[in-house]
Amino acid sequence: MLKPEEIWNIFQKSEALLEGHFKLTSGKHSNRYIQCAKVLQYPDSTKALCAEISRRLEVDKIEVVVGPATGGIIIAYEIARQLGVKTMFTERENGRMSLRRGFSIEKGQKVLVVEDVVTTGGSVKETIEVLKNEGAQVTACASLVDRSSGKVDFGIPFVSLLALEVKAFEAEDCPLCAQGIPVVKPGSRQEV
Repeated sequence: MLKPEEIWNIFQKSEALLEGHFKLTSGKHSNRYIQCAKVLQYPDSTKALCAEISRRLEVDKIEVVVGPATGGIIIAYEIARQLGVKTMFTERENGRMSLRRGFSIEKGQKVLVVEDVVTTGGSVKETIEVLKNEGAQVTACASLVDRSSGKVDFGIPFVSLLALEVKAFEAEDCPLCAQGIPVVKPGSRQEV
């Protein structure tokens, strides 16, 4: 079992915590950004973090692990590998989250949804909706990092390894913009 300080050390060692002026996927701005891809580039760290997520869930009830692209793909794969179950991912098609590439869910299958970072929970909520529309029974969700300070409610059990309180501002109210500090979009969707 990983202690909170051990989890934090994994993130620090991989230099996943960035400081600056960032535009988040939600459109909000922040002075800090968690780049989980920096952690996930190390298979041993990924294995340990995913094992810790599994320890905190009732994994015997999970039949499929699904993650939204791109942040949830590696995590979904590794947890599914450890559990010996199927994995897949959702992705955006014409701006809407969907199952593509021939992926399908059997009616009633018990699914775990995973993500790298949750801020507003938008991608996870969209993924849950897609899966429920396919007839899945989404039993839980998990993330490496919860930036919502525990405010996001998915209506099902939610496990996160790190809970961070990171200030986020609407673009029009951003003090970093007011200071003239250039904004960067470090995630997978690069438009600023």
